Amino acid sequence: MDAPTTPLDTVAGFDFDNSYARDLQGFYLPWKPAAAPQPRLLYLNEALAAELGLVVSALRGEAGAQLFAGNALPPGAQPIAQAYAGHQFGGFSPQLGDGRALLLGELIDRHGQRRDIAFKGSGRTPFSRGGDGKAAVGPMLREVLIGEAMHALGIPTTRALAVAATGDAVQRERMLPGAVLTRVAASHLRVGTFQFFAARGEWERLRQLADYTLARHDPQLLDTPDRYLGMLRAVARRQASLVAQWMNVGFIHGVMNTDNMTLSGETIDYGPCAFMEAYDPAAVFSSIDQGGRYAYGNQPLIARWNLARLGETLLPLLATDTEDEASVKEAVAQVTEVIDAFPQWFAAAHLEGQRAKLGLTVVASPEHDETDAALAADWLALLHAQAVDFTLGWRRLGDAARGDEAALTTLFADPEALQPWLARWRNRCAQDDVGRAPGQSGPDARAERMRGVNPWIIARNERVEEALAAASDKDDLQPFNDLLEALRHPFDEVSARSRYAEAAPPSVTACYQTFCGT
Repeated sequence: MDAPTTPLDTVAGFDFDNSYARDLQGFYLPWKPAAAPQPRLLYLNEALAAELGLVVSALRGEAGAQLFAGNALPPGAQPIAQAYAGHQFGGFSPQLGDGRALLLGELIDRHGQRRDIAFKGSGRTPFSRGGDGKAAVGPMLREVLIGEAMHALGIPTTRALAVAATGDAVQRERMLPGAVLTRVAASHLRVGTFQFFAARGEWERLRQLADYTLARHDPQLLDTPDRYLGMLRAVARRQASLVAQWMNVGFIHGVMNTDNMTLSGETIDYGPCAFMEAYDPAAVFSSIDQGGRYAYGNQPLIARWNLARLGETLLPLLATDTEDEASVKEAVAQVTEVIDAFPQWFAAAHLEGQRAKLGLTVVASPEHDETDAALAADWLALLHAQAVDFTLGWRRLGDAARGDEAALTTLFADPEALQPWLARWRNRCAQDDVGRAPGQSGPDARAERMRGVNPWIIARNERVEEALAAASDKDDLQPFNDLLEALRHPFDEVSARSRYAEAAPPSVTACYQTFCGT
């Protein structure tokens, strides 16, 4: 049964300007969300709604439930299912597309930024490939928790505007209550979007897509002679920064397929993701990643691999003559240069983040680059050797900055092994203080800086599962709301929230797995 198309007149503030539907006809299929028999609003991000220019009061209660479950479309919405392809765990699927998602349209937010408004879990589409097109309450609330955690950590991310229960039952490993997520993104343009048209040899559509992407995310490049190469370079730099930020908070995406890499540089799709607890570069939590392709330590390599796939799609746009071998070879060389530069861009972004976590300033000295990179690498080696909790290790290092080592050393099975490294770090901190203003130097200033970049609270897997189980199995949203409030203040050490900062016992983390919502 199709959802009603009558706009929900009581919902004000939706002023859509749907450039994707308008400018890229043939890149999607118009579609409608399925009707929800008993919609109920579970979550509304009121701050995000206000940022989008929406009237928050009109989105609450029954009106919001009807809207966010897909039963009533706001004025100007043009629901479409986007076409895209993708490499999934290394294997290419020439047609994926929005199998359970619909782009409703685009809003210009209060900061003048264009934002996509999209449903996830709104029913079957022509791209569903045999799936039911639905989503369950647990995985959709998970998107809220992880997305808001990432946002609070300052990491570019898609965000949840709302979650509505549908009243449907969804068959997974067991019957689960159904839900629809409303997701906000800078765009839903993916590496896989380009792969879809490149695989079909539709070069003019590929060019049209590239020009649209440039206009949306890198308009300053539009009139440059090498704009497509410039776009690849810009995307690669955004991804280098993004993955570096993931690594510096211990985040494991879990499913870095090319259809889950955005050209905007936002994190998208919080399915089988997790935050690492005991530090281990080989950490994998996704039940479907049997070979560890998307392990924590592999993420920079996979990002580069995905970018190479994007680069391949752009070759027909870069070569002045696709029939001329020399022209094609030059295009390949240009793309290769960008892909080969990615490790350097990632390393620079990663080290910048590690310096801040170590309480050091960003310097341009090659000598300090080498010294600081070694200092950070040896710190991580210590955490790994003694299975120290990644988040608490960094956080308690901030306490050690002002001379209180007790909380840090208790994390180590062999505290004596830590001492030589601490001596090196303190020596480097003393060098860092030279020439700094009095208020910016010294142990207290350093500790304060470190507390602002090393979180105390992350979305720990045990607490996430606890909250989702209560919501899904008992219809109890209180654990979810309490955890969400804690995740929105990751740097604030408040005793009332201490349970959210505690590391899970190894018996829990050793067998923990995450699952795709489909």
